[in-house]
Amino acid sequence: MADSTYSAEEARPVFYIGEHETKRPLPVTAELVHHAQDLGYDMLTTPITNDNFHSRVLSLLRSYTHATEGSAQAQPLPLIPALEDVDTPLVPDHLISQLVAFTSSWIDLGSSDPVIAHLSRQVFHLEIQYAAFCGVVNVVVPGPRAANGTDGIAQYARAIKEALSTGAYVQLHVMMPVDFSKASEEGDLGDLARFVRPEFAQSPGQQAPTLFAAWDAWNTIRTICKYDSRLSVALDVPKRLPSLSLQSRWYSEPVRMLILSAKSFIPNEKGSWVLHKTLQLFIMRCMRLKTTPWVLLADIGPIPGVEDPDAVFEYNGGYLSPSAAADAPSPGLSVTAAPTPAEAAQIPQRPAKKSSSDPTPYLSYLRYMQRNQPTATQIERFGDNFQDYLQSPLQPLSDNLESITYEVFEKDPIKYAWYEEAIARALEDWRGQEKSTSSEDGAVVIAVVGSGRGPLVTRALSASARTGVPVRVYAIEKNPNAYVVLLGHNKNLWGGQVTVVKTDMRAWKGPVKADGTAGNVDILVSELLGSFADNELSPECLDGVQHVLNPKHGISIPSSYTAHMTPIATPKLYADVLSRSHGDSSVFGIPWVVMFSQFDFLSIQPNQSQIAAQLSDGRKMRDFDLNPPLEPLIHTAWEFTHPQPPTVLAQSSLRRGGSAVGGGGGFLGGDGANEHNYRHCKVTYPIQEQGVCHGLAGYFETVLYSGSQGPVELSTNPVTMEAKSKDMISWFPIFFPLRTPVHLPSNSELEVSMWRQTDDRKVWYEWLVEAFATVGGQRIRLGVSDLHSSKSHGCLM
Repeated sequence: MADSTYSAEEARPVFYIGEHETKRPLPVTAELVHHAQDLGYDMLTTPITNDNFHSRVLSLLRSYTHATEGSAQAQPLPLIPALEDVDTPLVPDHLISQLVAFTSSWIDLGSSDPVIAHLSRQVFHLEIQYAAFCGVVNVVVPGPRAANGTDGIAQYARAIKEALSTGAYVQLHVMMPVDFSKASEEGDLGDLARFVRPEFAQSPGQQAPTLFAAWDAWNTIRTICKYDSRLSVALDVPKRLPSLSLQSRWYSEPVRMLILSAKSFIPNEKGSWVLHKTLQLFIMRCMRLKTTPWVLLADIGPIPGVEDPDAVFEYNGGYLSPSAAADAPSPGLSVTAAPTPAEAAQIPQRPAKKSSSDPTPYLSYLRYMQRNQPTATQIERFGDNFQDYLQSPLQPLSDNLESITYEVFEKDPIKYAWYEEAIARALEDWRGQEKSTSSEDGAVVIAVVGSGRGPLVTRALSASARTGVPVRVYAIEKNPNAYVVLLGHNKNLWGGQVTVVKTDMRAWKGPVKADGTAGNVDILVSELLGSFADNELSPECLDGVQHVLNPKHGISIPSSYTAHMTPIATPKLYADVLSRSHGDSSVFGIPWVVMFSQFDFLSIQPNQSQIAAQLSDGRKMRDFDLNPPLEPLIHTAWEFTHPQPPTVLAQSSLRRGGSAVGGGGGFLGGDGANEHNYRHCKVTYPIQEQGVCHGLAGYFETVLYSGSQGPVELSTNPVTMEAKSKDMISWFPIFFPLRTPVHLPSNSELEVSMWRQTDDRKVWYEWLVEAFATVGGQRIRLGVSDLHSSKSHGCLM
């Protein structure tokens, strides 16, 4: 079994589908595995122990109960003897890699009865230990029982943590319902929970679980287990998913398996089994993850043809017979939506049509979904290898970038087109307003500072050709290797029209006039922005080169940019940073560049609750809309504009060198010459549903140019990106992690404080969050994070 990946030809994920029987009547043999593979299954499940072992444990419990009844003498807790060959269908052979093992569902690790809990823990320990010995990699563990309450969940989590140390190479998948209200806890007659003694029985009047109670239980388990990378979720999916907010929360979790029982399917008008549209979309969205979940079809009936070893089936590739295909609507094509539960109730509840040509209708339907997925978008294909991959921010001033880094930027289909549009509009306005230029011949002087391999130079020349406005272009670049490429482009691509200068832009004196003096630049073009706008020192760089800009009419492209942020839950990224912290304690002080994939916004726009209710049945969702429809609340942190007012730079110049007139020096070291680029913000986010904040997601927006034809803008802000620069791939967002995640109850508030600090040698960020709740009209602080600082990883000036 392997992780799902995109097909090179179709750019669609592959579904890995297994068959699961909760009470498998026969051991899984090589013949059964091969037969299931012929039918189109990728894996089978198996119990670790069998009914014989179950009977042994029940007999032991009965003996203990009889021994203690009426006895005044304390009895030691019962001990289960070691496993015997008759207790398990598993043996360590080559089949193990094709199997997913299940621990016993009849135990209760969180039982309030110490005898039941002790027996359950022994059974669990024996099963995990033996499965690990046999070489089993994937083990599914039935989740905690809601009836046991919070005490039971803590006890359950302790057992899971112990199992992770017992089976050093085993991946544990905790089987969780989407929410406890949809979970059935009716065990069979042999369920140990039925033998809880009366004095330990739970009160029948306990409070009903909340919508997020199942997620909260899972969160408790993985928190106690320290976000172990070998612990994940096997999500038991109902026929109809609950609120979008809960769907998004589960999507952010490490869901490794989706369990679809026969009850997950509903009949359509023709009586064939299909999935509700909301469930189709949820599955499709999960399949876009870098590590996609496997699907287990549970209790859909016995594997057909098991008694007939000579049976041959050909429908293992996802092609349905014409009659079956007509009954299986594609999850995104324009067909009649799957019925709601109310509508389904009006349809005669007859079994799905059995066809000799399609012995596995549930499997065929999922293969049909697989084949009819939408192809990956350009952004998905570009970012396939970057999903949730943490990258350190660039240090463009202290490091010289490699050619491959420039090449990645230059593949962006949007950014450079928008830059060309901004330059063209600036040239048209320059001509229309009859501004004087900085050249002797009337050409508009353009300087591309930090020009890299020259894509903006090409766009500047193209904008001149489009508008008919003559230009004189300078390409300024400090990277000696990129300088060589620029010289070659000037000979072979630009026809010698460009003056290439190798220098740090801040040291450039400007264009040299015929008389040898330094001239000015009319339009200063740069692409110095980072994922948080200013994190790659665009303000400092543009401040340093502003002295060459035409003081009367000079234009900076970009003219302004703003940083934006919002709190997020991202267990996957937090676990990644946490694992790195064992070797480097400063990793929680790094603002990581990352393409977010498996995460959840914790604060949504105030008007989104009503929209969520309207969309909950999937009927108003756009076809193939695999992204969460709820808009996050994203606040602006601060803004920078260019060119700076001359008075600001004049004061900065006074401070440089530590003169008395320039003040007493900087707050954080240095003489304070760069403190005009210090920023601070404090913003508040309403938290509608309970959750855990693992950090802050950062974005930016920029106005490249705003003139007579309106603004030309770029954005990575998910609220505005589609309108301003859809499909732009040059920048991934930024992630400010929290060393200790902050737990947030529903209807609480999160306050974020952030600083942009500088000591004239580097720039860094500091951030902290505070949680508040209003109780009885009084605002109470629930918790506060560490004050995080990226000073040790600051961007060098």
